[in-house]
Amino acid sequence: MGRKRWQEEDIVGVLREAEKGELSIAELCRKYEIADVTFYKWRKRYGGVEKAEVRRMREMAKENAELKKALGEHVIMVNALKEVLKKRGWD
Repeated sequence: MGRKRWQEEDIVGVLREAEKGELSIAELCRKYEIADVTFYKWRKRYGGVEKAEVRRMREMAKENAELKKALGEHVIMVNALKEVLKKRGWD
């Protein structure tokens, strides 16, 4: 059986359902076909997080990745320019 990749919003939804207390943790895990250990890992990671915060965290991670890429390109360009200046004797 293949593994399902859960989205953060879905995980937060499962955790909110667990907080309501209508089903036990074991029943909830059976309902969503996840292991108890998975549920507790999710609760540790996303316990106090709302769906809007999860979206914002994902957007911030994407923005950080773009900024890191831009910084890396800038560093490469600066190093290349330093090498050119060094070859021309303009230390």
